[in-house]
Amino acid sequence: MNHIAQLSVAVMLVLFGATVDIAKAQNVGSPPGGSPSPSTLSPIDYNFVAQANLGAPFQVDSGRLAEKKARTAQLRDYAHLMVVAHIPVIDDLNAILRHKGATAPPNTLLHAAYDTMIASLKAGHGAAFDRDYVNGQVDYQKGNAALFQYEIQNGTDPDLKDFARRTLPKIEDHLQRALRLAKNSKPGTSISD
Repeated sequence: MNHIAQLSVAVMLVLFGATVDIAKAQNVGSPPGGSPSPSTLSPIDYNFVAQANLGAPFQVDSGRLAEKKARTAQLRDYAHLMVVAHIPVIDDLNAILRHKGATAPPNTLLHAAYDTMIASLKAGHGAAFDRDYVNGQVDYQKGNAALFQYEIQNGTDPDLKDFARRTLPKIEDHLQRALRLAKNSKPGTSISD
């Protein structure tokens, strides 16, 4: 398993292994100098916001890298889709939070994992970069789909559940595209649709 895939798995464990515990800990009160805890959000909703708030910018940042570094047009096209598809997601989530008078909670552990994945992608080149980006995307999209499904099934905030319902089909589409890229990038094949 490559470094990006290992980090993606670690991020998924953070997302789902300690979902409610992280949310409860963040809902206890405001960290010094941090944003206030929105008392209107349940721990599940609060955690969903924390994860989604970091995931979309990660997709934009890693997509911008792949737009420049990927070796094939198909991979660069996928990366461009990740950039343009996630900017409205960020805007939509921020609009919901503004309407509620809430801010996204900080999540230092996830932020550090994403920063490490971006640094690893920056250091990658050629076929190794392509492989790491595609494998990381498959793992990320699987975890992201599970996060949004969890919010739909267990969240309590109707606006966030609606946001998750509207966004999940896009995530599932991105996962299918990433899976096709991964399948087509096996030895002896080219990355294409």
